[in-house]
Amino acid sequence: MTAFSPVPTASDRAVTQRDDPRPRFRDLLAGEWFKLWSMRSMRWGYALSALGVLWLNANSAIADVQDWSHFSAAQRASFAPGGSFADSFTNNAGITVLLVAGTLGAMSLVSEYASGLIRVSFAAVPARRALLAAKIAVLTAAMLAFGLVVTFASFGLSEAILSSKHAGISLAQPGIWSGLAAAILLPTVSALVGLGLAAVIRHSAATVVAVVTVLLLVPDFLTDNHYWTACLAHAMPFRAFQFLHDLTPYRVNPYVKFPVQPEGEWWVFLLWPLVSVVVALVLVDRRDV
Repeated sequence: MTAFSPVPTASDRAVTQRDDPRPRFRDLLAGEWFKLWSMRSMRWGYALSALGVLWLNANSAIADVQDWSHFSAAQRASFAPGGSFADSFTNNAGITVLLVAGTLGAMSLVSEYASGLIRVSFAAVPARRALLAAKIAVLTAAMLAFGLVVTFASFGLSEAILSSKHAGISLAQPGIWSGLAAAILLPTVSALVGLGLAAVIRHSAATVVAVVTVLLLVPDFLTDNHYWTACLAHAMPFRAFQFLHDLTPYRVNPYVKFPVQPEGEWWVFLLWPLVSVVVALVLVDRRDV
């Protein structure tokens, strides 16, 4: 005869729940940290982009040192602090950070959709928003660390090179911490925007194209001569970075009809990642995988 299993009682269910506890948020953080660094592309992306940014900034300082003898007396006198600080984190370095961080942020999520790992993750942790919040927290921490290391390493290296011509500046320079903060936060802002785009698109190639288009190409086509294009231009992360990282006094160009408003650029840095995170958290619970 076939033996039938007894119906589980409330005490049996309680024991099962105690044996298989729900994952805590710190467990989700640990899992997302492991997933982030287990991808070889992520490790190489962080390392190579850091070296590339350092080289771009150091090369700019070296070029100014080599051209120092060709500078006029007025150019030499006005080089610091604006030119010196610009060498510590150039526009080319900013573009590199923008694209690399945005792509890495997007790939941290879209790669799971492409490989099917996202189904396993959601099966193990049905609380999708908690899982995505852990991913966002880990990505934010990694990008903040990346921004800190790259910004201060670039600043130290560039100013050491410029000091041979007595053109370097120190961390005591007035206004410098605002510019450093903009450089430190740029990778985080870009990465979270990339993650938000990945949550919307969920396709690797299309997401990378969207990151490049939104963060780099769109600002290049916008001008300050028309009201609506000026509003869009001033609301782009890279334009905000360029303004916040400039130590020279802001001068209004008389030929620009709608110049940037300084007080709004920090809001740009805040709202882009905030909106991206909200979009990602809303969509992850409303769309099938």
